[in-house]
Amino acid sequence: MKSFKAVEDKILSISPLVKKVEISRNENGLHATLYPDFDELKKSNIINIESELRWYAIEVYNFSAEDEDRVTSYDIVSTAKKLKDELDIKSEDYALLKSFLVELSGKEVYPYSHMELDLGLDSINYVELFIFIEQSFGVVVDEKTFSSMMIMKELYEYIEKNKKFVKSSEKSLKDVLKEPIDKKLQYSPWIMYLYKTLMYPLFKIYFRLDIKGCENIPNSACIIAPSHQSMLDGFLVEATLPYKILKNTFFLAYKNVFGTAILKPIADNGQTILIDANENLKQTMQFCALPLKSNSNLVIFPEGARSRDRKLLEFRPFFAMLSKIYNVPVIPVVIDGSFEALRSGTSFPKPYKIKIKYLKPIYPDKLSVEEIVKKTKDEIAQEMILNPILI
Repeated sequence: MKSFKAVEDKILSISPLVKKVEISRNENGLHATLYPDFDELKKSNIINIESELRWYAIEVYNFSAEDEDRVTSYDIVSTAKKLKDELDIKSEDYALLKSFLVELSGKEVYPYSHMELDLGLDSINYVELFIFIEQSFGVVVDEKTFSSMMIMKELYEYIEKNKKFVKSSEKSLKDVLKEPIDKKLQYSPWIMYLYKTLMYPLFKIYFRLDIKGCENIPNSACIIAPSHQSMLDGFLVEATLPYKILKNTFFLAYKNVFGTAILKPIADNGQTILIDANENLKQTMQFCALPLKSNSNLVIFPEGARSRDRKLLEFRPFFAMLSKIYNVPVIPVVIDGSFEALRSGTSFPKPYKIKIKYLKPIYPDKLSVEEIVKKTKDEIAQEMILNPILI
């Protein structure tokens, strides 16, 4: 077992975005408290800090660490300043921006509040914020510019310097997602068929696949929302969807994972929409909506990241927003056993039994976005409890 100091030094050597690490132990294993290097984050134009540090500090470290030395949880320290001790700025424009951020985040906002680490904003919120700023002040903010001013006071000062007017914001994210875009979907039905033909028998034998519920997938456009336990999950969905559904289905995946030299050729020819959490967020979200506009299906992992302990992570609302806007059902999908087959930090899967079950559709017409998110997560969680996988 490594010393805490050895783990800290290793993580620091992996990521230049981490300025300091403090390792401690809790009931689940090692816990890391990360102090980001905000100057380096600005230079790298990073606006989704938690995701960046998770993938390129914690997960990279865990990949080569022994089981007892792996980091199982972490938190990120935003600033040494005491937020509540900072005096508010006396300005109508500041009050307008603050009011929007309070409503958006559900948290108290102070001059030195960090947009992500203190207020908890994510990619969806950033696009909503950019729309609000453009509509309210005539200031266009892109991801690169935003990465250098993710503190409330800095953002306000930028708006004050560049504002053209002050008026009520009228356009919403819903309006933006419905705007036409120039991009077109690239269908690859024969390649999808080839992937399925190769993977299905291999997975069926190696993982003793237990597949149920395919009859619950409608023939019309839908959002397929699986739980996420390992890197295998997207391939498992691709291998188990009926061909008539698969040929009309697109997969949402992160560019930093599936944009690598090994996986990018598969993504480019596998009806995959690659997203970057730090650039072109509005255009990416519009592109994600295109399959639904085209009466096709979209696979989104609502957790946005793989589970570290088999427990479901918080479900992000983007899939539910799309479901509501385009009035398409969500198909919750239980993927269970892939955590044991290919844990985070391991490179080759073990022959564990994997269960995949497509649950009954959740129709959005009488539900709010929040209710769709809750119902999707609850139904997956209930299925995992009532019918646990037998390894």
